[in-house]
Amino acid sequence: MKKVKFIYNPMAGETIIVDKLDEVIRIHQEYGYMVCPFRLNEDMNMELALSDINDNYSYILIAGGDGSLDLLINTLMEINVDIPIGVIPMGTANDYANYIGMPSDIEEALIQILESTPKKMDIGKINDMYFVNVASTGLFTDISQRTDSDMKNTIGKLAYYIKGIEQIPTFRNIPVKITSKEKNFEGDMYAVLVFNGRTAGNIDFAYKSKGDDGLLDVIIIEGKNLKNIIPLLGKFLRREHLDDAAGITYFQTDKIKIESTDKDLVSDIDGERGPDFPLNIECIEHGITILGYKKSYRA
Repeated sequence: MKKVKFIYNPMAGETIIVDKLDEVIRIHQEYGYMVCPFRLNEDMNMELALSDINDNYSYILIAGGDGSLDLLINTLMEINVDIPIGVIPMGTANDYANYIGMPSDIEEALIQILESTPKKMDIGKINDMYFVNVASTGLFTDISQRTDSDMKNTIGKLAYYIKGIEQIPTFRNIPVKITSKEKNFEGDMYAVLVFNGRTAGNIDFAYKSKGDDGLLDVIIIEGKNLKNIIPLLGKFLRREHLDDAAGITYFQTDKIKIESTDKDLVSDIDGERGPDFPLNIECIEHGITILGYKKSYRA
């Protein structure tokens, strides 16, 4: 039988995956695959999970959110292994899984993966790290880092909104210098988001993103009048075009540099702490192979 490495975090998605292990194995066996599971915890990390990866494996199946997928891809890049990846959405927001059209139902997701054709997709690189959905900096961008894991598992995306409300009193202008061949920006901002995917917290920010075009979508929320923030959020929620929106700079590029004199500024990649400044961000065109891709309803 063909082999599949199945990597899962038992705490992801309110521990739903633990109750679905037999279903994962059953469906794979029906398609002629043998599942080799690996349970992640503090002592059993991604490096150990991939320690026996070789040509005998047809693909890697991971149950988790964007952060788990980032961890997998960073480890694969470190060991220089290119193997198809299937994703069962088990995170809080599942932005990238939604972007590639993965259903939330586990059986449907598995069948979609097993009956799919491998597709090359872009990934982002920020200094020496990789990301699948979004790299960001500024206000709100470290909410996931500050939100308790138990809280996320219990109340899901609502935990992010609660933590975001707590941060409103800290709003301030942040000086940045952004350089690319398409557009430069120097001044104050509230946040910068660099998308390889399309959404953050399931809000449709980067509506031009295609995921396999060799480009990143850059959105700068300029540090002008704070009262403009709520109308801008309304535009995001209504999926309105932002090209002419006051207080927004939106463009596409394959490479960008972000610098800042703010010593407290941190970066975030898909809900995890990113590298220190300055940030050199680029698109790695067709850097990973994805299974289960289906043009999403958002496209």
